[in-house]
Amino acid sequence: MKTINVTCAIIQFDDKILAVQRSETMKLPLKWEFPGGKIETGESEIDCIKREIFEELNIKIEVKEKLTSVTHQYPNFKIKLIPFIVEYLSGELKLREHCGFLLAYKNELINLDWAEADVPILKEFIEL
Repeated sequence: MKTINVTCAIIQFDDKILAVQRSETMKLPLKWEFPGGKIETGESEIDCIKREIFEELNIKIEVKEKLTSVTHQYPNFKIKLIPFIVEYLSGELKLREHCGFLLAYKNELINLDWAEADVPILKEFIEL
């Protein structure tokens, strides 16, 4: 099974973090995740995360730090999730794919029903 390379962003809005909820029509419906998406051919990880966040959320970000990548096998697909801590720069947040979002303090995020691949990333981030 081919591994899909996906970037994701832990977006900091001052002292709160953005989590987004997958829609009912997406794979892993209604699970919470850090937003992002698939790396396109010839695209760098940084270019991918900036593009995906603008496409999905209508905001511009600045990449601050890369965290440890996570490879996770779901029943029907396998992903390598490449996380970045980023800072919100500008734009009005508009959900284009997800059904909900939450701005929460770091220690509140653990209470959400996360997509499995995002859990180790969340744990690493909380420990920083």
